[in-house]
Amino acid sequence: MDSAMLRRSDENRAVTPGKAMRAVDRFIPSRSALDLDIAHYNLVKENTSGADVDLASEVASPSKEEYKKQLACAFLSGAGENAGSSGSAARNKILAFKSKAPVPSAGNENASRGVYTSNDAGSVKTKKTFRHVPSAPERILDAPELIDDYYLNLIDWGSSNQVAVALGGVVYLWNAESGDITQLMQTSADNTDDYVTSVQWGADGKHIAVGTNAAEVQIWDVARLKQVRTLRGHTARVGALAWNGTSLATGSRDNNIMMHDVRIREHCTSTLTSHSQEVCGLKWSPSGTQLASGGNDNLLHIWDHASIGNGTHLHRLDAHQAAVKALAWCPFQSNLLASGGGTADRCIKFWNTTTGAMLNSIDTHSQVCALQWNTHEREILSSHGYSQNQLCLWKYPTMQKMAEFTGHSARVLHMAQSPDGNTVVSAAADETLRFWKCFSDENASSKTKKLKENADASVLRRFAFR
Repeated sequence: MDSAMLRRSDENRAVTPGKAMRAVDRFIPSRSALDLDIAHYNLVKENTSGADVDLASEVASPSKEEYKKQLACAFLSGAGENAGSSGSAARNKILAFKSKAPVPSAGNENASRGVYTSNDAGSVKTKKTFRHVPSAPERILDAPELIDDYYLNLIDWGSSNQVAVALGGVVYLWNAESGDITQLMQTSADNTDDYVTSVQWGADGKHIAVGTNAAEVQIWDVARLKQVRTLRGHTARVGALAWNGTSLATGSRDNNIMMHDVRIREHCTSTLTSHSQEVCGLKWSPSGTQLASGGNDNLLHIWDHASIGNGTHLHRLDAHQAAVKALAWCPFQSNLLASGGGTADRCIKFWNTTTGAMLNSIDTHSQVCALQWNTHEREILSSHGYSQNQLCLWKYPTMQKMAEFTGHSARVLHMAQSPDGNTVVSAAADETLRFWKCFSDENASSKTKKLKENADASVLRRFAFR
């Protein structure tokens, strides 16, 4: 009877509702993959309180301590001298899976999985604080008879990828792609006192304005190597030029700024007379709505395009203590202007040209000759004269110095930037031009970089204009 009852009980258990076998999402560690002795040792070690440890150390004999050390080494040091790190890690585990956990079936995925993996350190891209900046020039050009005069502007890099440089009374064009050198113009041989005092490319890359010591401004067609117009009106040398479409601003030693429309016969549309000494710096904002002018009277003026015909400035800024020649408009903030002062000032100042407020001032401890913003990063490059004769790369807005470029043996009077914004050319009183790849775009394709590297495999290629 007892055996019959047991048999009946087993049958009933087999058909009990709700006990049918079904798939579960639990995954039980396999004991066969564990070393139970090591697991027990680790658990006891982790759960031992600080008091128990202290008490055990007080009553333990030296022989017991030595035994514990040997036991710990035997358990935790791995399978031996030839055991790899993966073997040691496996022996140190308290729980271990015999095989990888199964993939959940369709419809049973954990919807909250993304919440716990969104902060995965591996998926977060860390931005580099500093980037590699080559400290040596890419190439050097000899520039004999480059005039050593702080108030002139003798170099410019046009959108056609040609560098225009004035050497004495001659303007040369250097093609950055082919390396060809062309003589554009030469001042009159009859006037031995005449020489080129400024050059400025038009935005189209086809025309160039040339200022002279004879108070003229010449407009040249580069493709035809022909002078197409002469603009007169100044009474002294024209040392600063700034294009804005078909409008050309010219600054002179006669203290005046003249606005020219090169399309019409009566080209002078207005004359600005706010400066009391030579105008040596002129720059239009990228939007063409504001003009900045700097002079040897230590003043910086901001002019609004809409009211410039009235001859009244928008702001008169007098914080500099020396001539203001270096001017640069920020490419990523339309109303931000950087200005640099001469030997008695040595400062780079940043201005909000909407309000006229000075945002920051940095003492560079050297004459500031020229400024160039990086169009790829928030950086600004300055060139200096007495007494360092170097170029400095600054991080904006912290103005932390990122790099210094040395090599010129005299003050670095002028700078110009390539159309792609990667390279800056500097012209110094040591009669050399040096090309620095300091603004290189790190997001450019590696293929393009490799082609450029192959093209420049000769490291420093040196040319001479004469």
